Amino acid sequence: MSANARPEAAPEAEASAAETARIARDVATGRRVLGIEAEALAGFARTLDDEFAAAVQAMLDCKGRIVVSGMGKSGHVGRKIAATLASTGTPSFFLHPAEASHGDLGMLTESDVALVLSNSGGTPELADVIAHCKRFGIPLIGMASRPESPLLAQSDIRLKLPRAPEACSVGMAPTTSTTLALALGDALAVALMERRAFTAEHFAVFHPGGKLGAQLIKVRDLMHSGEEMPLVAEDASMREVLLVMSAKGFGVAGVVDAAGALVGAITDGDLRRNMDGLLERRARDVATRNPRTIRPDALGSEAVKVMNDPARPVLCIFASDPAIGPQPLGVLHVHDCLRAGLDMG
Repeated sequence: MSANARPEAAPEAEASAAETARIARDVATGRRVLGIEAEALAGFARTLDDEFAAAVQAMLDCKGRIVVSGMGKSGHVGRKIAATLASTGTPSFFLHPAEASHGDLGMLTESDVALVLSNSGGTPELADVIAHCKRFGIPLIGMASRPESPLLAQSDIRLKLPRAPEACSVGMAPTTSTTLALALGDALAVALMERRAFTAEHFAVFHPGGKLGAQLIKVRDLMHSGEEMPLVAEDASMREVLLVMSAKGFGVAGVVDAAGALVGAITDGDLRRNMDGLLERRARDVATRNPRTIRPDALGSEAVKVMNDPARPVLCIFASDPAIGPQPLGVLHVHDCLRAGLDMG
């Protein structure tokens, strides 16, 4: 090698540089796509008109179900919209247009409202669904981007999607258009939720399982009540307290006064702090006074937050209702929350 020759770059360095460049290109693409779709959504929000309010009212007045239909990517979006509506208090299901043409049109009745999606508004597979709606006077809400399209021309309520550029590199793959349709479906569902005064309690009815169900479960659904509660009188001997704590298995005993009001609690920590002469004492002498409680109608996640308080963490908490009185109505252990799938973080 001559003195002026430059050494060749190591293969590892070249591979690393190529990988860095690839990562940068991919991230740039992702940001571009998100930016295009976000810009389209922002513009759509500014132009939403009274037809949206008409669609909400028609769905609210519906005596049957909202029947959502669409083909291809619009069909996938339609399935999600139907699922969101159904889970938020508006009965709904998805009707595949091809299946509808082969007998399933009977699922769409005069008491229903049809929500039909097609970006172009000219999807031929939708013709039978549209004709069925017109024949039986079924309210038809069309969602498309071309106001002159057959779908919107035949619709009673026209939800016009903006003609925004697709985010893909060839400008043809449904990307921005499906995002707009999906977001409009979400907007309809939320507007209906607010018109119906749909609450977290209602939401829990439709989501009894999984993570959502766990987040919405109430203390009363998890707590132990009646004879299961580890309760002792103020003047109970510590021998009696130990027997109750061992028998009930919560690692705690609630201390109640003569009127049955919860005035204290004895935990394993209280026992350790009072080891000297423990058996010669009474429950009132060892108990931590005025223990924290939680309402039975509080969410389980609220109970977890109280039990995880870093200043005073506990494994058990008693439930009481100030509207009823200071009497303990139940006891909740951290293990009950774990079994219910609550997030303990």
